[in-house]
Amino acid sequence: MTLLRSPKSILIALFVSLTLAIIVHLAGHFARIEFPGWLLIILRWIPIVCFFLFALKKKKLTTWIFLSMLAGVEFGYDVPRIAREMNVVSQIFIRLVKTIIAPLLFGTLVTGIAGHADLKQVGRMGWKSLVYFEVVSTLALFIGLAAINISGAGLGVTVPEAMTQGHLPEVTHQGWREILLHVFPENIARSIAEGAVLQVVVFSILFGIALAMVKEQYRSPMLRFADSLTAVMFKFTNMIMLFAPFAVFAAIAYSVGHMGLGVLMNLFQLLGTLYVALLFFLLAVLLPILLALKIPLRSFIRAVAEPATIAFATTSSESALPLAIENMEKFGVPRKIVSFVIPTGYSFNLDGTTLYLAMASVFVAQMAGIHLPLATQIIMMLTLMLTSKGVAGVPRASLVILLGTVSGFGLPVWPVFIILGIDELMDMARTATNVIGNCLATVVVAKWEKEFNGKPSLAGLHDNP
Repeated sequence: MTLLRSPKSILIALFVSLTLAIIVHLAGHFARIEFPGWLLIILRWIPIVCFFLFALKKKKLTTWIFLSMLAGVEFGYDVPRIAREMNVVSQIFIRLVKTIIAPLLFGTLVTGIAGHADLKQVGRMGWKSLVYFEVVSTLALFIGLAAINISGAGLGVTVPEAMTQGHLPEVTHQGWREILLHVFPENIARSIAEGAVLQVVVFSILFGIALAMVKEQYRSPMLRFADSLTAVMFKFTNMIMLFAPFAVFAAIAYSVGHMGLGVLMNLFQLLGTLYVALLFFLLAVLLPILLALKIPLRSFIRAVAEPATIAFATTSSESALPLAIENMEKFGVPRKIVSFVIPTGYSFNLDGTTLYLAMASVFVAQMAGIHLPLATQIIMMLTLMLTSKGVAGVPRASLVILLGTVSGFGLPVWPVFIILGIDELMDMARTATNVIGNCLATVVVAKWEKEFNGKPSLAGLHDNP
């Protein structure tokens, strides 16, 4: 063990053990060499142990989260019966995070609006954010459309009969009136209890505007309360994030133990298309925006790494929201902009979800052997441009939008079962993309408002596991 005292020596051991494990598994698969099952398991766990020693040296939350993801995959594969019962751990984490969201949004928005008393800026941020959201999410839609047409995922695939049977989760389709009404709260306590983020945002904005308009003697006590509440909730977030690696391990282990790795092979083309399309979106849309606005790339990656990996592993944007707000503020974006843009983006700027919806809609047709002319596909995308904007205001939103689009264009519903079979794996990538896109949106709006200081202060970003 004395050889494994430095991070460099640990990385060498990790590389050697991983290479050996890959060689042995390839030899067993292609050369038909039979190795004992216990040996294969040990060879797979040795690199994970090396990674664990590396994480102890680095003491970074991101490193621990990646370790948890790898260990979760292996644990779910080796011990599926136990892994299927571990979802409760990740659910506890998500529940704890949800308790943070409403008070954190209220505190940051009220402080940002009433503390500066610049009501005109709130209006400017609103329309600038919406314009940016519309342009970027529309690009995501058409990238998804191009990707599914190029890959041809779903064409000629033999589908196991079991995957075409079952019951879709019950969802209630909502029209534009219901989606619009869902934006405005009728009872703030109910909005908080139901986790209606956009309703909490609307209430907090109106409360902040009202507070900015009252006399100083009434404004000061409430501002001090809101500021204190925000500080406490950030500390609360730091405490909850210590539990994140355990939640990530449980979430990944549950997914692998529940579905197995076989489903990946059966539907690899669809999964691969989504992941490649999302990667292309990041490199061809978000990266040029970063470079054009001269946003520090390396510092931005550091700022979004933790929230994105948490979102990826838990498939929950909400679980990453508090950390995303905190990190983007440390990155140099004013609190009033971060706390306004990120929650608003959760309803109007879900880039990964809109790209997925474009792909899934055409995939349904291709799986069913129905040819959709390009003109019909474009009309479908124009429809999704509108319907996807209410995606965060509806329970099981992606499924509601997908089913509505499929039925609206006369397509069969049974291919949706295929998508649901791997939806957890697809949700990981699209949720992480949503978080990255919304973090970038805060910097873009701050740049437009000329309030990005350009001096990220990331020294305090969760250096301890």
